[in-house]
Amino acid sequence: MVDIASRVWNHKWKIDPIVRSLIDTDFYKLLMCQSVFRNKPETQVTFSLINRSKHIPLADLIDEGELREQLDHIRSLSLSRGESTWLRGNTFYGKRQMFRPDFMEWFEGLRLPPYHLERKGDQYELTFEGSWPEVMLWEIPALAVLMELRSRAVLDRMGRFELQVLYARGMTRVWEKIEALREIPDLSIADFGTRRRHSFLWQDWCVQAMQEGLGDAFTGTSNCKIAMSREVEAIGTNAHELPMVYAALAKDDAALAQAPYDVLQDWHDEHEGNLRIILPDTYGTKGFLDNAPDWLAGWTGIRVDSGDPAVAAQTAIDWWKSRGEDPSEKRVIFSDGLDVAKIKELHQQFAGKVKASFGWGTLLTNDFRGLVPDDALAPFSLVCKAVKANGSPTVKLSDNPNKAMGPQSEIDRYKRIFGVGDQAAQKVIV
Repeated sequence: MVDIASRVWNHKWKIDPIVRSLIDTDFYKLLMCQSVFRNKPETQVTFSLINRSKHIPLADLIDEGELREQLDHIRSLSLSRGESTWLRGNTFYGKRQMFRPDFMEWFEGLRLPPYHLERKGDQYELTFEGSWPEVMLWEIPALAVLMELRSRAVLDRMGRFELQVLYARGMTRVWEKIEALREIPDLSIADFGTRRRHSFLWQDWCVQAMQEGLGDAFTGTSNCKIAMSREVEAIGTNAHELPMVYAALAKDDAALAQAPYDVLQDWHDEHEGNLRIILPDTYGTKGFLDNAPDWLAGWTGIRVDSGDPAVAAQTAIDWWKSRGEDPSEKRVIFSDGLDVAKIKELHQQFAGKVKASFGWGTLLTNDFRGLVPDDALAPFSLVCKAVKANGSPTVKLSDNPNKAMGPQSEIDRYKRIFGVGDQAAQKVIV
């Protein structure tokens, strides 16, 4: 097992680049990338970094030269032979050859496209432009780099023994959480913590701790690199990016209203009925389900990623019942702002009603709250989103208006088209 504190203290850049592989990313990015490669390969997109936590002055904390060095390193990466073999030959979700030969040939030759970086006050403007299949693969590595450079800025001020104590306390915290989760019967939980992790080494340690501490209750990790090296399942399906871009490409209001369902039709065709998890909250969960075609009710389940998770899950249960489906046979994946208390609460509330599972993110892989002065390692909300598609702005409404994004005029239009009324604002945890 890696001595993380010593590795941080004796830091050598070439040993520990922040992103060390093109598959040091979330599994759903690769699944979505293959779908985009097949269905929308010519679409031009712009992705942009968005720091929701404005009180974190990233440009004051992170040296621009070091940031560029890390981003340039990512542009030098390509798939290794072992990584390609794993993607081509492994079984994912019970299916061999999840990734088609034409996609793999393209991916094996890929280098990520250029980036644009500029300081604006105490923040960085970081954008990526180009073809959708290429640009979309910047999202996770870009977030990982910013998050870890912020962590390193704090750690660089600490002495050797301070670092040893910090990581001992952090490990104890994670293990105490795992011990608490052991008390939950029939738990199903995965690591979803790549995008806002403390560091690659820390995420890798957390996955190993979950493997040992939870056994079969730990179902896998979203991180492909760690899944491959630790021989656990790679977990993931799709994200808001798909409906956001499809919606931006819509030519009129009718096409816009249909766009979220076009996404899932393409997804169904791509995966031949596998990976049938609905993410319904991009433009409001209730409206999405009320207007959904009947064939979607037969899908495996939904992922709840914003708003009040209990309300969203109950909305899905009511919808399944109205469409003649048995909710107890459906999967509900909770993935927004989770920690142990919320996981326990939701599991108890929905046990027997649905097959509840949990994608545990930032508060697994980046919970150093209260462990350093001024809480300087507390996690914060940083995202990298598609903001334009073929020149048109993207929009996300969410079930939490604090997560909404896009020009206000377009937000108002989308709310009208998707029938989104008043929403209860909730604190964005991470």
